[in-house]
Amino acid sequence: MKFKEVTSQEGTSISAYGDGGFRLGEQRCQGSILITARGYYPWGVENISALTLESLKQITDQRQDIDILLLGMGEQMAFLPKDIRVALESQNIAVEVMATGAAARTYNVLLLEGRKVAAALIAVA
Repeated sequence: MKFKEVTSQEGTSISAYGDGGFRLGEQRCQGSILITARGYYPWGVENISALTLESLKQITDQRQDIDILLLGMGEQMAFLPKDIRVALESQNIAVEVMATGAAARTYNVLLLEGRKVAAALIAVA
């Protein structure tokens, strides 16, 4: 999967997740994914141990377009390392951490509400 630019964030609503990837509209995306107002990107993070501030660079580079970041941590919710949370919040990005399924559903709700939301979602089986 390559970067997919969108002209409207409506094009980034999540219609399905599981089986190792996501469906955004009619587009199937294999693996973990970052979603922003500008588009969606492949994300090389497969588990919490691979999560770094550098892996969230697409998010921090677009911080002016993001009020809240939803982090989907896989099958189960996991805690975000404190240094990453502090770094994101110092850039005025609020962070909510949850299991990927809950994050995908919450992302769609916030998107419908017109919120400036981004998502970093670890793929689940």
